[in-house]
Amino acid sequence: MYKVFVNELPLILTNKLSETGNGEYFPLNPDAIQEAIRALKKNRLEAAYIYHPNHEEILKKFSKKIPLVTAAGGVVTNKKGEVLFIYRNDKWDLPKGKLDKGETIEECAIREVEEETGVEGLKIENFLKTTYHIFQRNGIYKLKEVHWFAMRTSFAGKLKGQKSEGIEKVKWKGPLKIKKALENSYINIKILFEDD
Repeated sequence: MYKVFVNELPLILTNKLSETGNGEYFPLNPDAIQEAIRALKKNRLEAAYIYHPNHEEILKKFSKKIPLVTAAGGVVTNKKGEVLFIYRNDKWDLPKGKLDKGETIEECAIREVEEETGVEGLKIENFLKTTYHIFQRNGIYKLKEVHWFAMRTSFAGKLKGQKSEGIEKVKWKGPLKIKKALENSYINIKILFEDD
């Protein structure tokens, strides 16, 4: 099962017919996928399900209908145990960005964090998880797959938000401020702070 978020609502790709809950099923075809996305965008459904019997194939087939954009980012911790956040589009977010040609996912994650925040000396500790969401660019829906890594740094310099990416603020946040920031963040960011 994959949870793809559309306006913070789940579009669930599943190979089980028993997972519907209070959502609606849609077949894995372009028209039905567009219809499911529109229904979620307009809050007509709390959840939508795309069914395909083969779990291994479902994401591959879905991303043939909705173009896939691969990205990577980091949950960066400093020596004080604070986490690095960025503020853009009136929400607290974490630094991430699109994979460049010829780059590994790990290289992308480090480069994007450096570019968006000015933080250097990043070390990847481990892979956290992959999140998915739908966004629209030039009237076309795209599927963003973000690979998240836990990172550490001893960087103590000045934080610089990447203006060209619309980043207004970059801040280190301790536990209480993280909790507050997550109240005004995206569901995919909140998921990274949940205990599995």
